[in-house]
Order: sequence, then structure tokens, then C-alpha cells
Amino acid sequence: MLSANTNNNTGMCLNGARFLRQAVGALIGFGTPAIATAQNLVPNPGFEESDSCAQSGFDIAGPLGWHSANGSPDYLQSCLPYGSTFGLPLNFLTFQEPFEGASCAGMFTYHQNDVDEYREWIMAPLLEPLVSGQTYYCSFRANAAFGGNAEYPQIWLANDKVGMLFTMQDRPWNWGDPYPPPPNHAHIAYPQILADTVGWTLVSGSFVADSAYQYVMLGQFFSNALTDTLHFADPNSVFPWYPCGYTLIDAVCVSPDPDGCERSQGIGSQSVKSPVLFPNPARDQLMVDYRDGAEAQVLDGSGRLVWQGRITGSNWALHVGSWMRGAYALRMRYYGRLEMYKFVLVE
Repeated sequence: MLSANTNNNTGMCLNGARFLRQAVGALIGFGTPAIATAQNLVPNPGFEESDSCAQSGFDIAGPLGWHSANGSPDYLQSCLPYGSTFGLPLNFLTFQEPFEGASCAGMFTYHQNDVDEYREWIMAPLLEPLVSGQTYYCSFRANAAFGGNAEYPQIWLANDKVGMLFTMQDRPWNWGDPYPPPPNHAHIAYPQILADTVGWTLVSGSFVADSAYQYVMLGQFFSNALTDTLHFADPNSVFPWYPCGYTLIDAVCVSPDPDGCERSQGIGSQSVKSPVLFPNPARDQLMVDYRDGAEAQVLDGSGRLVWQGRITGSNWALHVGSWMRGAYALRMRYYGRLEMYKFVLVE
């Protein structure tokens, strides 16, 4: 059960979406699309091109070719000062490197208590309309946000059905507009709960266009009743409890070519077994399995180095009982790969 302070959860959870941003202009516009490569019909697919490096959402100062279709999604950039509200890798809601390049999008994809079932969607005009009856192949990379340096940075939920929706008309959202209801439909959607806070999950699929769609939208387009979630922590173990999900998006692709976008069936299985961190949240010890010999560092929610050393053993314990309670990131280098996992310390 959630605490009785449910009415405050909506405003607090949307702190990043409504109160930590400035409304820039009355009209949310977009610039000239970038030129597509490899038959990708999505302009500026990695959100790399913009007029300036500035704290911004998907508004007039955001990535060229993109704008908001619901709420105030965030434009996250590595060019901003470390730890700034919309910076990378550390920002107000997460600690994450972009999948590629130096930028990515961030958006709320679920809110448990909000009467408007708050979501944030981004939108771009395709470089050419889809052809009715043609098969199109689509992909993007997604990451479940966790951590950050805001006063209450943790986003405590992950959700399923993050995906793509194609439309015939533009649907710009202006500051102060009502939030559109979820259409409960997407052309491409990730069917599982997207809960990986470390790696970038590949979301891919194909569909046959039934109209000459001219726009692509990304977000979560389903009502709470049709959405599954995963709690990163017990609501009774953390305060305040925010029933929100926030997702990062990068490397968006739409192509008529079967080889034009990434496809999950083309990705080989991992040769290195994924590590297991438990318990998470932790109190006195954090156990790490399957990383014997890895060089490791622990960073706090502000990106400061707390501990570094080497993991020795297949069932290794990190003693954290004397550490401050809060969110941390465990960064490991194992067989030449850099990995990062997030964990929480609670009372």
C-alpha cells in the first residue's frame, strides 16, 4: 500500500517534468530535419543535432526535428556541465551514458497515481511518408532510469509497453494543454517490463503500414490498467515513495530495408553471464555474483567515488553497513567490458 500522502506523489514525481523545467515559448516547434543515412526515415535519430547546448526539453531549444507530443520530455546532453539537471551521464533523475553519441531523450513513461495517467511522448516528421502495404522495420534503444542528483532523485518503478506509434497528423503539445488520453495502441511495443538500469535494451519489430503515415511518436501509449510495472524497492522501505517510471531513448530507426535497423534476432547471446546483485535494496552487505576478478568502483548519487577495488570470488560481499543510505552505482570492468549497476541502501 502507498502512504496516505498520495496526493503529494503526483506533484513530487512530476517535479522533473513540471517544476524543474522552464516553459520555453508558447508553441513547441521543431527545426529542419537532418539527412537520413542507411535508409533511416527518422530525422536526427540520436538527438545529436541542436541549435545550442542548453538546459532544454523538447521545445524550441531541443533536438532538431523533434518536439513534444505530450508533457515535457527532457533533452539530455553530455555537453552540459557534469551533474546539471539535463546533463549526461549524471542528471536529476539518472546516471547513464548515452547509447551512442553525446545525447539522448528522457521521459516519464508511467505514473501510478496521477488522475491524468501522466505520460510524456516525443514526435518527429518522417523524412518521407510510409507506403501503405509496405513492411517497415523499426528499432530504438531504451534504458530504465534510476538514481540521479535531485533532492529526491529515485524513480522507483519500471514499466512495459514502451514503443512507437505512427500517425497521419502532427500532434504538438503546448505548455498548459490538457494531457491526451492514452490511445492503448502502438505499432511497435516492448512487451516486457523494461527494467535494465545499466544496459540499453533493444526494442525492435516490424509492421505493415495500413496508411501513408507521416509522423513517428515514442513513449508509452497504454493506460495504467493495461500496464505492468516492477518496483525497484519496497514502497515501505523508502521515503518519499514515487510511483513513477522514467525511460531514456536513443538511436531511433524506421526503414523499409530489413537490414536498415537493428533487429533482435540478429543479436547473438551474451558470452559473459550477467552479474547478480542482491539484496537490492541492501542494508549491511551487497553480494555480487559472477564477477570474480573485476575491477570495480562505487559512485554515490552525485557521482563521487565512494569505494574502489577488485572483486575476489564468485560470491563476493561489499560491506556497506556504515555508508549513507541512498542510491549508488557499481561500475565494473570485466573482460574488457565496462558495466554499471545501480543499487540502493535503506535503513
